[in-house]
Amino acid sequence: MELGIVGLGKMGLNICRRLIQGGHSVVVFDSDPNVLAIAQKENILIANSLDELVGKLTKRKIVWIMLPAGEITNACILDLSDLLDRGDIIIDGGNSYYKDTQSIAEKLFKKDINFLDVGTSGGIWGLENGYSLMVGGDSDIYSKLLPLFTSLAPSKGFGYMGPSGSGHFVKMIHNGIEYGMMQAYAEGFDLLKSKEEFNLDIQSISEIWNHGSVVRSWILELISGLLKEDSSLKDISPFVEDSGEGRWTVQESLNSEIPTPVISAALYARFFSRNKDKSFSAKLLSALRNQFGGHKVFKSK
Repeated sequence: MELGIVGLGKMGLNICRRLIQGGHSVVVFDSDPNVLAIAQKENILIANSLDELVGKLTKRKIVWIMLPAGEITNACILDLSDLLDRGDIIIDGGNSYYKDTQSIAEKLFKKDINFLDVGTSGGIWGLENGYSLMVGGDSDIYSKLLPLFTSLAPSKGFGYMGPSGSGHFVKMIHNGIEYGMMQAYAEGFDLLKSKEEFNLDIQSISEIWNHGSVVRSWILELISGLLKEDSSLKDISPFVEDSGEGRWTVQESLNSEIPTPVISAALYARFFSRNKDKSFSAKLLSALRNQFGGHKVFKSK
């Protein structure tokens, strides 16, 4: 299939690469000329504007957007809608708030432009391992784009969620769960490290746990790799950012009156880390976010 990709950041360029490996034809655009230069060196067809990108697409046009959630994504989608024709398709693969997605979908519906929201998980490791894709929008359009999803995701790693907004809603809850999982690991390793009388090798423990134990996971694999490099994480500041999805999940729980004490506590722990927390758990959380998502790490002073 042929499509355009807008946004070549932490995940966009690797999505592009994986699609090309799957035999698809891709045209890319990013506002950063340095990123475009990287794509061009890999013989990926580039465009220097949204207008040029749309002009290089033939047949029924498909444009996949991988931009930061919020106004940047919303503005890009609306700009594209003025350049595309009736029946063309826009895909938002970012972490947009699902209510924003529903609003955008209504606007595009009036223009007869198809829209899918694709919650995309896999971080900077997606090129190698594939992406988990949670798709919302028109089911017929979803079916027509199955070749794209099949190329991007591992077997059984994608699916249709429901109407517009559902893909981003499911991804939001996914990220909320991720907050809780990471927090539990971080607190556990902080406790292990604090037991000085045993002189525990926490990196070795992380590897043991990841072979047969009930807490084995990809996150634990990343922890093991981090601790192998530096078991003290001395260069990492205990300052843990959040990118919004945890806040939205907690707000949804309040609106729905569904208790989410673990996810809520994990979010508050991140807030606390920015003021007083000097713990090993906060260092590990910060380092983990960089490992799977490429998020910024604040260096220890």
